[in-house]
Amino acid sequence: MPATIRDVARASGVHISTVSRTFSAPHLVNPETRVRVLACAENLGYRPNRAARALITGRTHNIGLIIADIANPFFPPLIKAAEGQARHRDYHVFVADTNEDPAAEEELVHALAKQVDGVLLCSPRMSNSLIEQVSREVPVVVINRQVTGLPCVMMDVGQGARAAIEHLLGLGHRQLALLGGPRGSWTNREMRRAAGAAARSGGAELTVLGPNPPTETGGSAQADQVRRSGVTAVLAYNDLMAIGLIEGLDQLGVRVPQDVSVVGVDDIALSRLTRPKLTTVATPTAAAGRTAVDMLLQHDAEPRPRGGGRAAAVGDRRTTAQVMLQTELVIRDSTGPVPGRSRPGSVPDGPGPHRLADPGGPTVTTGGVVAS
Repeated sequence: MPATIRDVARASGVHISTVSRTFSAPHLVNPETRVRVLACAENLGYRPNRAARALITGRTHNIGLIIADIANPFFPPLIKAAEGQARHRDYHVFVADTNEDPAAEEELVHALAKQVDGVLLCSPRMSNSLIEQVSREVPVVVINRQVTGLPCVMMDVGQGARAAIEHLLGLGHRQLALLGGPRGSWTNREMRRAAGAAARSGGAELTVLGPNPPTETGGSAQADQVRRSGVTAVLAYNDLMAIGLIEGLDQLGVRVPQDVSVVGVDDIALSRLTRPKLTTVATPTAAAGRTAVDMLLQHDAEPRPRGGGRAAAVGDRRTTAQVMLQTELVIRDSTGPVPGRSRPGSVPDGPGPHRLADPGGPTVTTGGVVAS
């Protein structure tokens, strides 16, 4: 017969409520008592009943993680990191995929609201006003998007786009293109702003092609447009689009990087396996997943009633911190000198501060985690 909470209380010489607090709010239990209770529970093989605990504490110890496209290789490292961090805090993660559909995203938040203690919205496609609205129903942390007044974990794609454009300028390119991502994407807007400013500063012309689906097909579909535009270098919204563009250009007889240089964003595993290996802006996806879980659970300290108004119930204790994680330019083989220039003996530095001459070499960066 499985051990019960009464068995643990009897074995450890404490009241049943103390055993309950040890598992639901361990910070409220004397450390020596907590260690004794946990040891007895382990010896007896006791496992707390999560459903019963939820009725008492008002917490499910579940987190919802809603992502834009589970087939995109950008997301699995983030999911894995978030799940690991949540498990360390005795939480479980429910993962849901919206397939880039804002209506599905909103529906999923409403569906999960009463089953989880909070929701992580990763690369959301909903409007800011709608995200603010659903955050009143359930605590929300936004990943890869900035929403005023809500806790957010962002990756500095603006910094990455600047570093990429400056790298291309250093190679002599002056006719550049930005292969845009989906409409309404915060990342897309930040990249366009930063890439445009960097190009103007370097006396270059930037052509924006998009919006596009953030997929390999979305990249390959723009290959002919890139060829006809006369640009000599392209910064793509993500690695998938960059890889698709390289495939499409190859089918048209356009060589990378001899005819056109290509830069991606994300540094997914495929970027190191393509030929040529992809120059890209590495994004700290795993760090973003861990940070978002910590931010979501930061307020989760006191019992609260189940049902409506849960987000409002925690009120002032909810964090509204916004954290910016640094990106990094990784230089590989898909970028080279502007056509007509000979490739020097080593990869030239652009004006930007972020450079990794070899995937296994030393990293030169500035700054670190920036909170605002």
